[in-house]
Amino acid sequence: MKGRKIFGGKVQGEVLATHDDISFYGGCDPETGVIVEKGHELEGQSIAGKILVFPTGKGSTVGSYVLYSLSKAGKAPLAIINKSTDPIVAVGCIISDIPAIDQIDVSQLETGLKIEVDADNGVISII
Repeated sequence: MKGRKIFGGKVQGEVLATHDDISFYGGCDPETGVIVEKGHELEGQSIAGKILVFPTGKGSTVGSYVLYSLSKAGKAPLAIINKSTDPIVAVGCIISDIPAIDQIDVSQLETGLKIEVDADNGVISII
C-alpha cells in the first residue's frame, strides 16, 4: 500500500485498528496508553507498542502533547496510519518521533495483522 509520508521512520509490528476517530486528549490515558473514551471501539485497550490505524484524529490541540507524553512514558504507538491525518495528530507524531502515513484505505488493515511501515517512502507492507 502506498500513502503519503507525514513523519518518517521505519518499523514493524502488529496493527491495532479502529473505525472510530481518536481524540488523544481525554480519549487516551497519557500515562498508560489505554483508550478511555466511553463507547470507543478500542475502549480499554492499550495503543502502546502497536501500529495504530484509525481514520483521523478529533478533539483538542492538547492531543499533540498527549502523544508526546505517551512517547516519553514509553506508551506511544510504534506508528500511526490514517485515512486523513489531521494537524493535531501530525504535530504529535512530529514532536514524538512517531512514524506516520496517511491517504491509506484503513479498512484494509485489521487488528492483529503484522506489517512494516516505511514512512520515509509512504509504504506499508504486510509481513
